[in-house]
Amino acid sequence: MIKCTLGQLAKMINVENDVMEFQNIEIAGVSFDTRLIEPGNLFVALIGDANDGHKYVDIAFEKGAAAVLWQKDVPNPPKNKPVLQVEDTLRALQDLAHSYRKQNSAKVIAITGSNGKTTTKDIVAAVFSEDYKVHKTDGNFNNHIGLPLTILAMEETTEIAILEMGMSGKGEIALLTRIAEPDAAIITNIGEAHLQDLGSREAIADAKLEIVEGLPKNGLLIYPGNEPLLVKKVSSLKQFNTCTFGETSENDIYAIDITIEENGSNFIVPGLSDEPLFLPISGKHNIMNALAAILAAKEFLISPTSIRAGLKSVKLSNMRMEWHDGIKGTRILNDAYNASPTAMRAVISMVEKLADEREKIVVLGDMLELGEKEVEFHEQIGEELNPDKIKYVFTYGPLAKHIASGARLHFPDERIFEFNDKEKLINVLNEKVEGNELILFKASRGVKLEEVVNAMLVR
Repeated sequence: MIKCTLGQLAKMINVENDVMEFQNIEIAGVSFDTRLIEPGNLFVALIGDANDGHKYVDIAFEKGAAAVLWQKDVPNPPKNKPVLQVEDTLRALQDLAHSYRKQNSAKVIAITGSNGKTTTKDIVAAVFSEDYKVHKTDGNFNNHIGLPLTILAMEETTEIAILEMGMSGKGEIALLTRIAEPDAAIITNIGEAHLQDLGSREAIADAKLEIVEGLPKNGLLIYPGNEPLLVKKVSSLKQFNTCTFGETSENDIYAIDITIEENGSNFIVPGLSDEPLFLPISGKHNIMNALAAILAAKEFLISPTSIRAGLKSVKLSNMRMEWHDGIKGTRILNDAYNASPTAMRAVISMVEKLADEREKIVVLGDMLELGEKEVEFHEQIGEELNPDKIKYVFTYGPLAKHIASGARLHFPDERIFEFNDKEKLINVLNEKVEGNELILFKASRGVKLEEVVNAMLVR
């Protein structure tokens, strides 16, 4: 984590008051939440829509904060305390992170995309950890506040920083990449998430490509070569190096001889190894994420042996492709952290193609932030479900009912169940499960479908 004196800190950002009296005070780490603050932290008083961190400055000092960033237009800063006044506390936090990143010798890999950002981050971290000291984004700390905090939490001895970059609108990735100045950037895919805000997949592609604004001229952009929107746009951007991954041999890296089972995926990468690589995550879409990680690893001269070992050791963040033992001998796949049409199709396809004799049940909730075509997207998911592979379709939520509507084109009514009440869903699911089925749970995070998952687990 960042460790410096207030005198040093005042040279890293624009501090508008005289801190000479406190210049030798040392800070270690940064926090904006008094519930999580640790002794020695710099407390940043952020102003949000619903709360103002300046109200908690006294508590921060009581809990051991070494100093505070205070926005100068807020009245009554504490007297005789190490308070650094700045024009804007959020901007100061971001500027501090950028300055610390510039001082640190770590190489930075930035990751964005409509789906698969966190999974790809976890895969990249596992592979790079074989040869380097790695720091990565924790949880979903991937926005204009979380990314600066992630950088400032980085140890000075870090060799590789893996930073996830999320967005909800235009300009957000540009801000994050300017703060992080990555040496390499990965775009996982272009899906439908954020259509509500951006309006089209082309606009989403433009927003994701903002990530290159922070790349140096010798930097590397890794992107899916089977995505026409990106291929067209990247071809006009020649100031950095590029590599592609995908399903076909036209890409710089691709996979063959793919086999997918519950405990993971085996695949061969031509030119890397004649022996299959093992990724302990199921699904072709996750193999694509692994290919992006392999390209990054090759750029940083990581050996095939280390790549193989790193892939084998991958562990995912919570509620992403989690397998559990369920009631009556069922197996439960909880992938309910987030959802978009692209992500939902990918995991349903994986479940349908699993070499497994279990009967399959899908429990699908609302996909949020899809804009004016949200009903159509849900209906399409239902229409694409295979009645020869799926035993029952359960939906939860006012949008997911359109998945049920689409499924009725191929499924008889007695195999489709719609709910807006989780208790009723749980009760009927309990009734219909006979034993030994595989149950997939998938929905956007706001649906909180994990509440249903937890009710179906073995206690």
